[in-house]
Amino acid sequence: MTNDDKIVKSDAEWKKELSPEAYHVMREAGTEAPFTGKFDAFFEDGMYKCGSCGSTLFDSKTKYDSGCGWPAFFAPFDAKTIDLINDDTLGMHRIEVRCHHCGAHLGHVFDDGPEPTGKRFCINSASLKFEPVGKKPMIPGV
Repeated sequence: MTNDDKIVKSDAEWKKELSPEAYHVMREAGTEAPFTGKFDAFFEDGMYKCGSCGSTLFDSKTKYDSGCGWPAFFAPFDAKTIDLINDDTLGMHRIEVRCHHCGAHLGHVFDDGPEPTGKRFCINSASLKFEPVGKKPMIPGV
């Protein structure tokens, strides 16, 4: 898959492939409750991939404990694998993070992270798969 490949599926196809929580988060821009996601306090070596399409999004080397209740990263694996979108819902301005390949909602990015970027990519566990170093992907809840 190249960075220009776009994955387009119907709502019915996504509902068939995703758990109800994953569908709500990734396809309806929902948010899982804080401190409940599988990857919030998870710190193994590997890669975090999109729960919808499998695109590589974050390296565990950029993950840190922000205390916010969701997995936090200070940088994406490759800026070309995510899209940043202005989000003015809920009476505030935020920057939404979406998967570039399939448009899945991942979370939001804030300017209160650690160096070297100063960014905090606050990402829902329900929108991620984890691939340990040298192993097959781990799918939350499966």
